[in-house]
Amino acid sequence: MPTDLSTSVGSVSFPTPVLTAAGTAGHGAELSAYFDLSKIGAVVVKSLSPYPWDGNPSIRVHQTPSGMINSVGLQGPGLAAWIRDDLPALDAAGARVVVSIWGRSVADYAEAASVLADAHGNESLRSTQAIVAVEVNISCPNTEHGNELFAHDPSMTTEVMNATAACPWPRWAKLSPNVGPGLASIAAAAQEGGADAVTLVNTYFGLSIDPITRKPRLGAAEGGPGRAGGVSGPAIHPLAVKAVADVHQALPELPIVAAGGAASAEDVIEFALVGASAVQIGTATFADPRATLRITTELQSWCAKQGVASYAELVGGAQF
Repeated sequence: MPTDLSTSVGSVSFPTPVLTAAGTAGHGAELSAYFDLSKIGAVVVKSLSPYPWDGNPSIRVHQTPSGMINSVGLQGPGLAAWIRDDLPALDAAGARVVVSIWGRSVADYAEAASVLADAHGNESLRSTQAIVAVEVNISCPNTEHGNELFAHDPSMTTEVMNATAACPWPRWAKLSPNVGPGLASIAAAAQEGGADAVTLVNTYFGLSIDPITRKPRLGAAEGGPGRAGGVSGPAIHPLAVKAVADVHQALPELPIVAAGGAASAEDVIEFALVGASAVQIGTATFADPRATLRITTELQSWCAKQGVASYAELVGGAQF
C-alpha cells in the first residue's frame, strides 16, 4: 500500500509535503512545461510587492561550491498584475498556490494584504481559488531601511505580521537564519503577529570576490560597486536543519515549512524528523526543473522501502 504523503501546515492540507520555494519557480506556471503541477504540494511563487519592482543590477547569480549566491532583488510585476496575468495559468494547471509577498515598509505589506483581500472578494477572479496560503517574506534586505531586515527584530516581525491581517488566507512568515540563536524568538514574534506557520529558512548572507577584478562578483556587470548576496543550495542544508530543529524544540506547536538545500528525498526526511510539516525545493530546480516532482516520487519510494506508513509519523521523530 502506498505511503500516505499528505500533510497539514496549520489549517492548510497538502497531498504531499514537497513544495517549490519562492524565487525558484517563477511567478507563474513556468514549470508546467516539465511536469503536472497538481502532483506536488504547492507552487510558492516568487515574492511580489504591491507595485512593480526592477530588482538589482546584474550580475545577479553566481555558482558557488554546492550551491549558488544571488542578489536578484525581488524583481516582479506587482501583485495586481500577477493576479491578472499569471495566476490564471497556475489555476488552469491545477496548481495549489502559495502567494509570497514582500514590501519595503510596513505600509507596503498592509497594501499587499489589501490587494489580496480585494481579489478574494471579487467573484469574477475565479483563479484566486487556487490560492491556499500567503507567505509573508520578511527576510529580504530591500527595505526602506537599507539592508536591515524586518525579520531581524522581534517587534518589527510582529508589526509586519499584524499589518498583513487582512490577508484572507493563512499566513506563513518567511524568516532569516542570519540571527543566530535568536531565531526562535523571531518565530515566536511572528506567531504573536498572527502567523499560522513559519518558513525556515531564507538564504544565508554571503560574499563572493572575483580574484582578478578584486571586486564582488554580484552587481558588478554595469560598473556598480558590487554587493553581497544570499547563499543557497546543498552547502547550507545542515545549517537549515539546525535552524528548523531549534525552532521546533522551542515552539513545538508552531508548524514549520522547511527550506534550505533540499535536493533529495533523504533531505526532505531529515527536515521532517526535526519538525518540518512541509519542505520547499529551491536551488535544485535550477539544475533540474523536474526536481520537485522527482523528489516527491523518491520520497514515496523511500518510505515504502522503510515501511513508513505516513509522512506524518516522521514529523518531529528525530531522537536527540
